[in-house]
Amino acid sequence: MKFTVESWAPEYGSPSEADLIDSSENVDPSVELSVAAWRPLTPECDPAEDILFIDGVRRVDANLWIDRSEQFPGFGLAATFAAGAVRCNGGAKVVAAEVRRGIFTGVDAAPIETSVGVYEVMSTRGSTPEELWLGIQERMGDLEGEVASGQDEASLVVVDGPLSHRRHVDRAIGYIKTQHVQYLPDALRASLATLPVGARTPIFLTTTSWSRFSWYLRLSNGSGPAGGLVRCEVKADMPVADASRLAHLVTASLPRFASARHKDPRAPQNLYPIGGLERELRRRLGDRELAIRALRSAAVL
Repeated sequence: MKFTVESWAPEYGSPSEADLIDSSENVDPSVELSVAAWRPLTPECDPAEDILFIDGVRRVDANLWIDRSEQFPGFGLAATFAAGAVRCNGGAKVVAAEVRRGIFTGVDAAPIETSVGVYEVMSTRGSTPEELWLGIQERMGDLEGEVASGQDEASLVVVDGPLSHRRHVDRAIGYIKTQHVQYLPDALRASLATLPVGARTPIFLTTTSWSRFSWYLRLSNGSGPAGGLVRCEVKADMPVADASRLAHLVTASLPRFASARHKDPRAPQNLYPIGGLERELRRRLGDRELAIRALRSAAVL
């Protein structure tokens, strides 16, 4: 039996799910090259010398039941989240890091003052687990936008993850290292397995809840058909020629930041600047057990 061992640590799942959600009917793969002319594209420019990497982390500290007069208590989440930026322009330096605490709920609530900080009310559309998680994700995306807007302009602004909640970030490029959706028709998807290192696919246009230009990029050699494969995206509010230039610049710039397996369990897709920023932001979230004890103490006051 012939097989390949995936390099990602099993606790992180896989860089590409076996059964992807098919969204190919919402894709136009012919915006840069015709389908018949699809081929790997190599960069036509030098790497960017000044790159800003943006990322965020989040953590649920506790489930909350919020008292309501003559009604069943409402459900909410107490969460801590953070966003930051690493600038790479000869070296790598964390240039911004912001931490927020919030009560995410769809019912009326008030801020909670604790010994670790104030949990501000951050209302959501409802109180189902999905709506609460979406609320945390949206607020974290807003904070990432604030962090990015506070920095001087860079040649590239790379946001870890899809742009869906971060579309307001100027000049942002979404960097998706885990694949859940199949955007390309089967005839073109097969070409991803043989995409060379340092090359990208042509750009394709996706129109689902919002429109964006996307392309796949092979960062480095990796085990399995998805090893070293990532998807990038930008808002489709620019000419295709401008998106193509950005795609070339990204393709020329990002492979040098690909991580090694002995340093990152999500190698090579988890770029070194992003992995380092994640560790720093999680450190700044503080200890979860202290947060839980602080919330419990505040609950009995």
